[in-house]
Amino acid sequence: MLDAILSIGVVIVLIISIYYHIKKRKETGVTGIKSSLSPICFSLIAITNLFAYWFHFRGIISWGLTIVFLILGAYFTKYLLPPEKTDWRR
Repeated sequence: MLDAILSIGVVIVLIISIYYHIKKRKETGVTGIKSSLSPICFSLIAITNLFAYWFHFRGIISWGLTIVFLILGAYFTKYLLPPEKTDWRR
């Protein structure tokens, strides 16, 4: 029972995070794929681990994919847009 609840929770949070990311990109008018590569890699980590759990595929391949996606996600953070500078002393 706990397994189903955790799996449903991960799927719901993953869908919400993807929706939020797309919504923020549309609000700011960002185009192109480079700034989305980091969130895509981090979402793929969750999907990989969820499939590995569902299909009992928790071996070296799922660990390897997780590490590769983590390294790629960290590498592609250089393409993220810098936050807007605001005067925090107001």
